[in-house]
Amino acid sequence: MSTNSPRAAPRDLVWRLPRPWRLAIGVLAVAVGMVVLTRPATSLGLLALLIGAAMLVAGALELMEHRDDGDDRRTRTLRRVVAGFWAAGGVFVLSWPALTVRAVALVVGVALIASGIRGVIVASRARAQLDARVAQLAFGLAGVVLGVLALLWPDITLLVVAVVFGARLGGAGALLVWGTLRPAPAAEPQPRAGPWRRWSRTVAAVLVLVLTVGAAGLSYTLRQPSAVVDEFYAAPRTVPEEPGALIRSEPFTREVPEGASAWRILYTTTHGDGSPAVASGLVVVPDGVTQAPVIAWTHGTTGFARHCAPSLLAEPFESGALFLLPEILAQGWALVATDYIGLGTEGPHPYLIGQDSARAALDAVRAARGLESASFGQQTAVWGHSQGGGAALWVGAVAAEYAPDVPLSGVAALAPASNLPGFLDTLSSMLGGSIFASFVAAAYTSVYEDVRWDDYIRPGSSPFVRSASERCLSDPGTAVSVLNELAQSRDPQVYSTDPTTGAFGQRLVENIPPATLSVPLLLAQGESDTIIAPAAQSSYVDGLCAAGQQVDYRTYPGLGHVDLVEPASALAPELLSWTQDRLDGGPVTDTCGE
Repeated sequence: MSTNSPRAAPRDLVWRLPRPWRLAIGVLAVAVGMVVLTRPATSLGLLALLIGAAMLVAGALELMEHRDDGDDRRTRTLRRVVAGFWAAGGVFVLSWPALTVRAVALVVGVALIASGIRGVIVASRARAQLDARVAQLAFGLAGVVLGVLALLWPDITLLVVAVVFGARLGGAGALLVWGTLRPAPAAEPQPRAGPWRRWSRTVAAVLVLVLTVGAAGLSYTLRQPSAVVDEFYAAPRTVPEEPGALIRSEPFTREVPEGASAWRILYTTTHGDGSPAVASGLVVVPDGVTQAPVIAWTHGTTGFARHCAPSLLAEPFESGALFLLPEILAQGWALVATDYIGLGTEGPHPYLIGQDSARAALDAVRAARGLESASFGQQTAVWGHSQGGGAALWVGAVAAEYAPDVPLSGVAALAPASNLPGFLDTLSSMLGGSIFASFVAAAYTSVYEDVRWDDYIRPGSSPFVRSASERCLSDPGTAVSVLNELAQSRDPQVYSTDPTTGAFGQRLVENIPPATLSVPLLLAQGESDTIIAPAAQSSYVDGLCAAGQQVDYRTYPGLGHVDLVEPASALAPELLSWTQDRLDGGPVTDTCGE
């Protein structure tokens, strides 16, 4: 019999298995590969089980790969070693399904690299035909690239690796099924196979390599931030001691309407405990207007990471849900918008921590007065949405004591994050809720020593939660955080301990805006809001009323969280009218008695 016959060489014991066994292994490889391919967004525990099973099947396929690759004794030995590595990794993952994503990615990554290196070595040997060598090289390089991705970026790449690994496993299984079912060659030598039959496996291997390189490019893209912090945000060696001092400013033009001038500013402020801090922000004034009343804007959630400052983002106003800047300027008002501490400047960012956020907003108004090219009046109204709505409530509560030189005419809190325990309860059932939860966890564990990450976040969820907290809502990688949340939806407990209990819960309660506002308050809420639950908001308002706080509480049927503050919203003209009434000293509506 010819030594080139695929039935004659090599003599691996596995190839002596009966055809039904080989067929069963091939079908199993296809089935497992397709499940991993089509169900990457499954719970971490189930994904680990699937990948463990896939590794076992991959080990068997390593032994059963094509016999016409020009194997010699050394390459067959190497193949057995790699197959054993796959099998050992699969047993390891299956034995400990509670492994973290980093551990699973580590095992898979090392196995892929080992298998890929084996393929490159086989391809480098001259005994094999050119088509087999190219196929081995393509498969080998694909394995190395995937393995490196899994090791470098496990939080993003595990899902990508699952998809490509599943496709690779399913394809290898299909080839095994085809090789097992195709007719056996006759005893005498057969004519050489046609070019397409010879090169079909090579084409498939090259396609896998292209897919893998595409996955690498996608992973790299998802890793890129939506903004980069530049030197403007670096605090100088000598910082003024008094809060509200302007450190530096420079003209700002991005997304600024015509007929207005803008600057980004760096200024001093203080944390809630009185320690000094530096914050940044934006100032916009209508051209030709002097002594302009100020709208102090406290923006909605953009993220927890330093590069999430609105003044850094491509949409510096809309990213924080300020859609009414043209209307503000048309009224002859100026805008002063803080980035808060830790967004742009050195952190941590005190996300949903009231005193720190309020002080940053008030000190931004003080600092803006130091601009030589702008003119501001003494009148100031505060607007804030979502995270910024809660901050606006805190501004109203602390302004008289902290910044008596910034007299307020009124506070407009729009879908504010006010009832913080209720807000965290809502996140567990909301798509994207784990992203906001990651911001809260990162902030509270960074700011408060008695709130410890490991006491509240499940080990299996920790890499996903930590990675989500490092992304802005505008970052490309946030899409992966949403996919990870969909994965966790089959295993939904992000927290090991209820965050509304213990030290975490106490700190949340401390940061509920108090009923100590000394200025008129407008609180607006969309009735279709899925982020700030209307019921939780109404409960907060009831508490304000019970404490004797004046509230003009308005609800808007059919409007969601962002819809509420868009120009087409019924709130928009009412907010402008309400603000003008406050600046004019008009009568105040109190809905608590209704």
